[in-house]
Amino acid sequence: MLLAGGQGERLYPLTKDRAKPAVPFGGTYRIIDFTLSNCVNSSLRRIYILTQYRSISLQRHINLAWNIFRYELGEFIGTVPPQQRRVDHWYLGTADAIYQNIYTLERERPHRVLILSGDHIYKMDYSVMLRFHEQKRADLTVACIRVDLEEAKRFGVMQCDTDGRVIDFEEKPQSPKPLPGHSDRALASMGIYVFSIEELVRQVSLDARKPESETQHDFGKNVIPGMFRDRRVYAYDFRRSPDGYPAYWRDIGTRDAYWQANMDFVSDNPPFELCDPDWPIRTYQEQCPPARFTSACSGEAAVVSSLISQGCVIDGARVVRSVLSPQVRLGAEAEVAESVLMEDVVVGRGAKIRRAIIDKGVHVPPGYIIGFDPQQDAARFTMTTHGVACLPKEMPLE
Repeated sequence: MLLAGGQGERLYPLTKDRAKPAVPFGGTYRIIDFTLSNCVNSSLRRIYILTQYRSISLQRHINLAWNIFRYELGEFIGTVPPQQRRVDHWYLGTADAIYQNIYTLERERPHRVLILSGDHIYKMDYSVMLRFHEQKRADLTVACIRVDLEEAKRFGVMQCDTDGRVIDFEEKPQSPKPLPGHSDRALASMGIYVFSIEELVRQVSLDARKPESETQHDFGKNVIPGMFRDRRVYAYDFRRSPDGYPAYWRDIGTRDAYWQANMDFVSDNPPFELCDPDWPIRTYQEQCPPARFTSACSGEAAVVSSLISQGCVIDGARVVRSVLSPQVRLGAEAEVAESVLMEDVVVGRGAKIRRAIIDKGVHVPPGYIIGFDPQQDAARFTMTTHGVACLPKEMPLE
């Protein structure tokens, strides 16, 4: 069950017209492609995607990129908006989304349910976590990753005994408890859960019966804190990606996190390989010509430590540590640095862009400057906490 209905307010304006899992990432992908690729590469091919907020582009992407399942072989991928079978409201939280789909689970009759989020960037072999769950005879297994104490304030933080059983859990604590023997690190929930089916149905049903003043219908805030004391709740410590790289997991919950994750993949040492044939990241790619680098009268095109997608034309421009999505065009003497340019962005001659996220279809006029004057940028654009300019889709610039 893949939760993909979040509104993504902290990613605005990138979520102005699309659900958070449908936001483009890394040039050619959508954020949800990483979780779905993990499923397929882990041989998990019975997938429901729970949608809600502005889901048209997400639905279209699933139809185009993920029509690889054969129902007659017992595999499928399906999108499920709120069904309102038991209630008369939309999904109120992660636990409520599962509660509203108990009927679907009853029809499928699984022994275990893997609950995932559609807005994370990582590589993970879920089959290893599932084996861990079985070996521990767990009611619930929570995937965890080690993070710095300051970062841990944004997540659920666990304490475990020597066998990995959860003995304490706090959601977004102000003073996270460190790992034993590691005073600067904590064990944080990744929002990935394996439940036994009986326990899952029991817990979301109990949560649904609580008064609205007592619950936010969320696994991290409400369900797990009420389980670990009298149920077998274990933490699966995620240490390495399937390709052997140190574990990398990025929650794309904010504009800064989105920008930083893109920058991670244009560094000299990316967190993992996007071109690994043993763990491919699948997506949909339109028919486009190869990227083209041309010489303008003012000099040669230059690209340094960047991801350049198909159909891009770089005409004597300079690109440094940036991500260019399909069919981006850069004019002569233009400069783009530490930026993410989405599909069909056009940058005019001599324009200069630094530390920016520019959504689809924006035309940057010749000589235009973004990212060099913080006050001027703040007056024109949405700015991240760390000073990255965000331009919405098809924003007119003068």
